[in-house]
Amino acid sequence: AVMARLLVPDLANVRDVTCYDPSAGSGTLLMALAHQIGEERCQIYSQDISQKSSQMLRLNLILNKLVKSIQNIVKGDTLLEPAHKEPNGSLKKFDYIVSNPPFNLDKWGQDKLQDDVRWKFGLPPSGNANFAWVQHMIHHLSRNGKIGLVLANGSLSSTTSGEGKIRQAIIEDDMVDAIITLP
Repeated sequence: AVMARLLVPDLANVRDVTCYDPSAGSGTLLMALAHQIGEERCQIYSQDISQKSSQMLRLNLILNKLVKSIQNIVKGDTLLEPAHKEPNGSLKKFDYIVSNPPFNLDKWGQDKLQDDVRWKFGLPPSGNANFAWVQHMIHHLSRNGKIGLVLANGSLSSTTSGEGKIRQAIIEDDMVDAIITLP
């Protein structure tokens, strides 16, 4: 709920927005965001590799009056095969993105995604998907959109396999407003 309040502090101009979580699980972050915005003002999109999690999210949508978004809940590997696309094949853009992706995921498919358009700030290392998730979200972000995400603390300081350069490029592109660290 805190992340949702930080992303949407003022509801005055928030209408007909899209909300996305690329690793939604049962949808806790998406539900908090939808409640903050107002269920009638937003459309929910998600993708998760777990069929069980996707089913739980669909149930959450029914229980939270977001039935119109059920068709946007997709089971699949987000990094290898992103599902939400525009009619022309480009990846869909979203107004709000929230996520708590799996930390330090190895074997995420970097070998198959060398030239992917999502790696604007640099190719993420093969043994750690943290900056693949970050760049996936940035690529999906609409022009005035906002992202709230949870990452492992090591993401703030790691320089392994180019992570420091990716992080620096993201900061220099003015993509970061705030970072909150917890013990």
